[in-house]
Amino acid sequence: MNVYWSAWRDGELCYTLAATEKGLCYIDIDHNYEELQAWHSKYAKESELIENPSYMSGYIEQFKQYWDKQRTVFDLPLDMRGTDFQKRVWQALVEIPFGKTVSYRDIAETIGNRKAVRAVGGAIGKNPVLIVVPCHRVIGSSGKLTGFSAGLDLKEKLLDHEQINY
Repeated sequence: MNVYWSAWRDGELCYTLAATEKGLCYIDIDHNYEELQAWHSKYAKESELIENPSYMSGYIEQFKQYWDKQRTVFDLPLDMRGTDFQKRVWQALVEIPFGKTVSYRDIAETIGNRKAVRAVGGAIGKNPVLIVVPCHRVIGSSGKLTGFSAGLDLKEKLLDHEQINY
């Protein structure tokens, strides 16, 4: 199974998206090809990494619609690569509605392990499909913005885009 990728620029942000035949598997902000290669070496080394803008066009179109406020839910197939625990956390993230936030503790409770707050934070930090799997909607119990692998400035921009008051 090959991994197809393409980069797309939206204003000051540049995204790298990658997908297999099963679905979207990787998103990077700031188009760092070396990070894509590192992810590929770790999670998909049995496949070939191929730049293919036409294959990725449907994925990119949904991102454009999101930023143009024409889409609040992504309906892309996903091919998430991670541990079973990470996948459970990521599935819980997908269920957070547009315009809402939850805490790390809420996610831990959703997956049935309310003591796993730190582990949930670790799994969220490993989310390979930013924005589509909306880890930006997870905030601290105090209501403060906390960790985001792409930086708190982008997290704040995403929450503002979704008109979320935190």
